[in-house]
Amino acid sequence: MTHHVFVLGEMKDGTVRSVSIEALAAARKIAGNHPVTGILFGEHANENSDIMIQHGADEVITADHQALRQYTTDGYSQALLQVLPDNQPIVLVIGHTAIGKDLSPRVAAKIGMGLITDIVSLEVVNGKPIFTRPIYAGKAFEKKTFKETSGLVTIRPNNVEPLPKDQSRHGKKSHVQVNIKDIRTVVKDVMKKAGGGTDLSEAKIIVAGGRGVKSAEGFKPLEELADVLGGAVGASRGACDAGYCDYALQIGQTGKVVTPDLYIAAGISGAIQHLAGMSHSRVIVAINKDPEAPIFDVADYKIVGDLFDVVPHITKHLKDDASES
Repeated sequence: MTHHVFVLGEMKDGTVRSVSIEALAAARKIAGNHPVTGILFGEHANENSDIMIQHGADEVITADHQALRQYTTDGYSQALLQVLPDNQPIVLVIGHTAIGKDLSPRVAAKIGMGLITDIVSLEVVNGKPIFTRPIYAGKAFEKKTFKETSGLVTIRPNNVEPLPKDQSRHGKKSHVQVNIKDIRTVVKDVMKKAGGGTDLSEAKIIVAGGRGVKSAEGFKPLEELADVLGGAVGASRGACDAGYCDYALQIGQTGKVVTPDLYIAAGISGAIQHLAGMSHSRVIVAINKDPEAPIFDVADYKIVGDLFDVVPHITKHLKDDASES
């Protein structure tokens, strides 16, 4: 069946987010030889059109409006509904982010199309896309597809391989005017947390600490290791509840779900709620003094020892290797 596939791109700090590049790769697979259209909203939309085209879009539609400078559910949903075509079979792909999780059910309900969220892989069988998503906190997986001709999917970050950047690709660019009214929520100011660094949900490398760090000061060795590796710092709920770090760093069933290439768990026992948020990382390294810690059951590499001895040793070794190369 012929589908016109759309991707709503997200931008952070003036550039397209990695998960939107991955969404383009998913859209390209769904579309086959049919067109993929990227959509960008906000003041930096025009300047990022080429990035979308170079990563798989055949066309990019942009729109700017005062109500689109910061994300609001009302603003983005109104703009998106005006951009998408009426009465045509479409597939809309969005990143499974805070924005994607908030926006997707509203748009799907307004258009009357199916919604499949938190996709970790997809395949196309006889021209029909089949999506795989985790259930029961990652203990099992289900395959789903759309009953009707149209549908909306959200893609979990770090699960779909992005297409290589191709600077020779060219595509159509168009800018549209949107009419946005009745905004019930207004963003007055955005305050970024100090030391926010790399977004946890998109980080390729994460160094996470649990109660074993013992204090806020105990996160410093983890931050140094993450800095050397070019990664992000995360935490278990236990560390957050103890006041060692901000809840923005929490990974687990009630925090962020992450799938980095490398996950280093230091001083984390491995409660089932935490495992639900990180157990599908590609490589897991666990550091814990307790050889019976549950985290070792999912770890690829296990280090039994004090994190305050092990982590600085790894950091020093990496720095020495870097200075010699």
